[in-house]
Amino acid sequence: MSEFLDAITGGLQAGLGYQAIFFVLLAVGLNVHFGYTGLLNFGQAGFALLGAFGVAVSVVRWDLPFWVGIVIGLAAAVLLALLLGLPTLRLRADYLAIVTIAAAEILRLVFRSVGATAVTGGTRGLSGFNADFVALAPWAGGRQYDILGTRWSGAQLWLALVGWTLVALTSLLVWSLMRSPWGRVVKAIREDEDAARSLGKNVYAYKMQALVLGGVIGSLGGTVYALGLGSVNPDQYQNANTFLAYTALILGGAARIWGPILGGTILLFLVQFADTGLKALISNGIIPESLLSPTDVASLRFVLIGVGLMALLVFRPQGILGDRREVMLDAR
Repeated sequence: MSEFLDAITGGLQAGLGYQAIFFVLLAVGLNVHFGYTGLLNFGQAGFALLGAFGVAVSVVRWDLPFWVGIVIGLAAAVLLALLLGLPTLRLRADYLAIVTIAAAEILRLVFRSVGATAVTGGTRGLSGFNADFVALAPWAGGRQYDILGTRWSGAQLWLALVGWTLVALTSLLVWSLMRSPWGRVVKAIREDEDAARSLGKNVYAYKMQALVLGGVIGSLGGTVYALGLGSVNPDQYQNANTFLAYTALILGGAARIWGPILGGTILLFLVQFADTGLKALISNGIIPESLLSPTDVASLRFVLIGVGLMALLVFRPQGILGDRREVMLDAR
């Protein structure tokens, strides 16, 4: 019984911590791209990488305040969106998908290369850049706090407060935009961009604006993740993170404001719950170690998540909060 409670509290802390915030912000950005505009961005991890290294490089290499690094990361995300969107947004949706996934991988490889080591730290990355951020906490950063059966350090609690505030502000921004004339146009583009174009709307410009907005939100996710870890490494921002963010979006429901938030929280809860629960079953002898070793749990939990996602797509493709009609993407 105690192991079950530990699994629940561990899952609850994971579902509210900085890793969940990271995936929620990535998913909010993808919701702007895919859910509302119909853009297939498979390189959201690249935007997150720029947000993370914007802070790290600014503080460690250039001795700038961390908030200046956040601005630099956001500016880099805008630039990346423009570079990706200019040659592809006039073409079919699959061209954007190919270019974005390739660009994210290129960025990761460049940032970890020997030539970039002097700036990015290469494969070792950078660390020691979040002290000024932690110092802003209105309570003791090293003190432990018990909340709903979970234990948080002051620094973790501060990051969670700032991170979820960012989630609330970005979600409010998206909600406001989607209720405006701009939002009605991008949703019309998602449904039928030829019809939107025939009404005199500049489809290319609206797509570009949506790509920039979603990319900037994704870069904020990378910033939160970097500040939470206190270190950055290019390999932390692999394209697998983009697909996990899509998993969170699909789970919660695309084209819904609460979809990414609910999906990201549930996803991280399930990942941690499966990890702790399976290890508890092995240690108690319920699952023989000859059948499943503790080292295999890290891989098996994602297998279980993948099977659950496939079942979700078969039986409820719109996710928990979504509408089936809004996920029938016209990818032309």
